[in-house]
Amino acid sequence: VTLYGVFSNCSSLRGPSYCLLLELLDVSVSELLVYSSQKGCSMWVTQHCARDILEALEFLHYKGYVHADLKPRNILWSAKEECFKLIDFGLSFKEGNQDVKYIQTDGYRAPEAELQNYLSKTGMQGGIECTSAVDLWSLGVVLLEMFSGMKLKHTVQCPEWRANNSAIIDHVFASKNMVNSAIPAYHLRDLLKSMLHNDQEKRVSAAKALCSPFFSIPFAPHTEDLVMLPSPVLRLLNILNDASFQSEEEFEGQCTVFTYYILKCIGKCIGKKGRGRVPLSLWICLISHCPGGGRQQAMRQGKK
Repeated sequence: VTLYGVFSNCSSLRGPSYCLLLELLDVSVSELLVYSSQKGCSMWVTQHCARDILEALEFLHYKGYVHADLKPRNILWSAKEECFKLIDFGLSFKEGNQDVKYIQTDGYRAPEAELQNYLSKTGMQGGIECTSAVDLWSLGVVLLEMFSGMKLKHTVQCPEWRANNSAIIDHVFASKNMVNSAIPAYHLRDLLKSMLHNDQEKRVSAAKALCSPFFSIPFAPHTEDLVMLPSPVLRLLNILNDASFQSEEEFEGQCTVFTYYILKCIGKCIGKKGRGRVPLSLWICLISHCPGGGRQQAMRQGKK
């Protein structure tokens, strides 16, 4: 995440506090899970998130740091750069020098962190040391939620999960494949199993996880992935409500105007060298919402 500046806030009764000015990002994985409830995110989105966050973790772990609070709310999509970004390093620590007593969030906490937190609460001194492997566990749960469309907080805390989470992962994938058997999901299943190993010593590293065959499969975006467009574009699309116009001609006229600015915004926010084309499925979705002249203009822009 890009840091633009730091300033102090002196209005607090507790004294001055430092504020970070960061780049404005778009939709979070937490919001994507709401949109895709019970269905799961598309494989294109899931793969994109897995690759981007694993690359972030690979760099972070190479530098010797552990994020320690990876969860859907802390993964945000940047429509400008077409990638997911990791935020909120409030619980992060230098590996081998953990200065944070309690780490990770319920539902995304690795077994070793769960034990460490329990020992801390009871006042017992244990030899449990959390490593960068806790981040891989958290990401594994996030990706399993994205694939299944289900919140897994209670599932990962049940005795059956602790005894044999591999069987539960198999069940989740078998159920999803019954709905859409055309999805080649077994590579993702194997990747998640390696990330969700109960033994942190056997858990895959971010660098090795990026070598998974899952990332060699070219998935295409779905029309549901329209939510990945820049927030300003989505706000413009929401303005197109026929109830606020006096006549059909006025509605079509406004559609033509808004379509022009929407397409310009898409070209500016998503376009990049070598990656400057909006996926065809998203163009189709946009065109289907643009009547009259707006549709014609969208089609002309799409051909470019």
